[in-house]
Amino acid sequence: MSAPEPMVEAIGVCKTFGKVEVLRGVDLAVMPGEVACVIGPSGSGKSTFLRCINHLERVDAGRMRVAGQLIGYRESGGVLHEMRESEIARQRRDIGMVFQRFNLFPHMTAEGNVMEGPVTVRGEKREAARERARTLLDRVGLADKHDVYPGQLSGGQQQRVAIARALAMQPRLMLFDEPTSALDPELVGEVLDVMRGLAADGMTMVVVTHEMGFARDVGDRVVFIDGGTVLESGPPQQVLVEPAEARTRQFLQRILDPI
Repeated sequence: MSAPEPMVEAIGVCKTFGKVEVLRGVDLAVMPGEVACVIGPSGSGKSTFLRCINHLERVDAGRMRVAGQLIGYRESGGVLHEMRESEIARQRRDIGMVFQRFNLFPHMTAEGNVMEGPVTVRGEKREAARERARTLLDRVGLADKHDVYPGQLSGGQQQRVAIARALAMQPRLMLFDEPTSALDPELVGEVLDVMRGLAADGMTMVVVTHEMGFARDVGDRVVFIDGGTVLESGPPQQVLVEPAEARTRQFLQRILDPI
């Protein structure tokens, strides 16, 4: 039997903003059902890499594939040609993303926020979309909040609505860009619990995070990025407890209590 195809495959991915090289030849493969936790100092390129996966940032060199499909480009004769925005939007349907800030529509209820994508992007019937929205809000622990507006929800509740909204598009892959960094400490756990549930259900996830306990307990792999390159990648026990690279050890010593 042939080996399974990666859900995410980055090959030599480079990204430059002006004269600043943010990503310098990133290579990474994430397999179906795997939870990859990306860690590293601020400004190391973690979030930029995540945004390249769904072409929110254009790759300047290299290749980014999701489920074997080149993202954002067609390749002809070794040359990349960027797709039309409508084609890129179709690719993004299979990739859910949760940001640091919740980005909910303030004039829509929790249910309305979760329904919006399936109705407007996928053309689903409103009743079917509403039923799924309520199921997903129940899944993230918000069954009693479906008719509540974002301004009436805590930060943790808003982020859980954002997760439900991403799941409503029935993605094959979920991307999380520091989803707890904007939350008060007492609200972090409720969001991480939802993410733990997704991991237990087999969702493929790439998570940029500073939550080392989550990376240790839930991650199948921890990826340490610094200076726009992957310096170390491996099981949590290896990277977080017995890192091979001095730079990884230095980073962890600065941010970790003993674990």
